[in-house]
Parts: sequence; structure tokens; C-alpha cells
Amino acid sequence: MDKKSRLATIKRKVKKDRESQLLKVFKLMADGVEVRDPASIDIRGTLMCGQGVKLDMNIIIEGEVVLGNDVSVGANSILKSCKIGRSTAINPFSLVDNAVIGEHCFIGPYVRIRPDVSIGDNVQIGNYVEIKNANIASECRINHLAFVGDADLAENVTIGAGTITCNHDGVGVNRTTIEEGAYVGSGCNLVAPLKVNANATIASGSTITEEVPGDTLTIARSLQVTVKNWQGPKSRK
Repeated sequence: MDKKSRLATIKRKVKKDRESQLLKVFKLMADGVEVRDPASIDIRGTLMCGQGVKLDMNIIIEGEVVLGNDVSVGANSILKSCKIGRSTAINPFSLVDNAVIGEHCFIGPYVRIRPDVSIGDNVQIGNYVEIKNANIASECRINHLAFVGDADLAENVTIGAGTITCNHDGVGVNRTTIEEGAYVGSGCNLVAPLKVNANATIASGSTITEEVPGDTLTIARSLQVTVKNWQGPKSRK
């Protein structure tokens, strides 16, 4: 087969695949799904939708994906083998991979939900947050720039910006458990294995290596030192 014939064969295949994709999307639209740009939706698996579902443009569906009533999926998102509860918003540029998300949640933008994650109802997972192998109970807030891996969060836990669970010790992974009502400030390192008890507060900038008692404020920072008459780095030349 010469180059011209191969090109014609490729064009026919692309056209057939595109028509097949559009047919899947048109069937969803006939069932009431609101689609911003049908030609930009790529369904590589199966997609089941409830009533009032909204899909923006440039969305990829892989595996078996189930969207509950009134779910919205923002532009440039990827959903893989996941289940998303009713009235949850998946905001733009988010990846949800082999996870279950509850009802009335706010996810993204720029969120990565990795496999084996379970998220309860009324949970906020904000921009640039990564969740891995974790159970996040209802009413939790992880709003920006955080990593929560190999962790179990009870209800109504708040994780501040820039806080991470230090789950890997160089050999294997360890779990972090945070009980109900705990508040973890910004910029904290939670070194697993670790338990944070109910209603504990951890001050911003703390590195925590030991169990945190409930109903307490825990601070673990280095001493702040001020050097007087400092002339700046140039003075050392």
C-alpha cells in the first residue's frame, strides 16, 4: 500500500471513530445531558448520567464512570472509572481516577484524585490538591496546595494550605489518622505513622512526629532568631 492509500485509510478510520464518539454523546444529549461542545467529548469507556448533568468541553471519559443528578464537569477534566454523587461540581483541569466522591462536593480546579480514594458528602477539595489512597469523611475542607496520601480523615477536618502527609519513609508507606473536628494549619508536615485526635489544633508551620492529643493546640516550630545589624549577603564577599 502506497502512502496515498495509507493516508486515505487513516482518514476513513478517524472519521468512523469520530462518528462513533459523536453518536455516544448525542445519545447522552437525547437523555437530557447538557454538553457544551459535543465534538470535544471523548468517551473511551462507558458513561452513565443522572438528570441535569452538565459537561463542559475537552472532557475525557475512561472506564466505567457514573455521574449522579446535577453533577457538573468542568473543561479539560479527565474521569477514570469513578462514581460522583449528585450536585457535585468537578471544576476545570481536574483528574479523578478510580475514586468515589459523595454528594454536594466542590472539587478543583487542578485537582488530582488518585486511586483508592473515598470522599464523603459536602467536601471541599480545592486547587492544586492531590489525594491518594485516602478516606475523606463528610464536611472536610482541603482547599489548596496540599497532599493527603495514605490517610483517614474523620468528619469536619480542615487541612490548611501547603500541608502534607509525609507518608513514605524511604522503604514503605505509613498512614495518618485525623479524628473528627481537627484543624491543621497551613504549611504543616504530618510525619506518618501519626494520629491526630479529635478537635486538636495544629499551628501553622509545624512538623508533627508524635501523636497529637485531642482538644489541644500543638506547636512544633524552630525558634525564630533575629540577627541585628545584618548587611545582607553582599557583606560576605
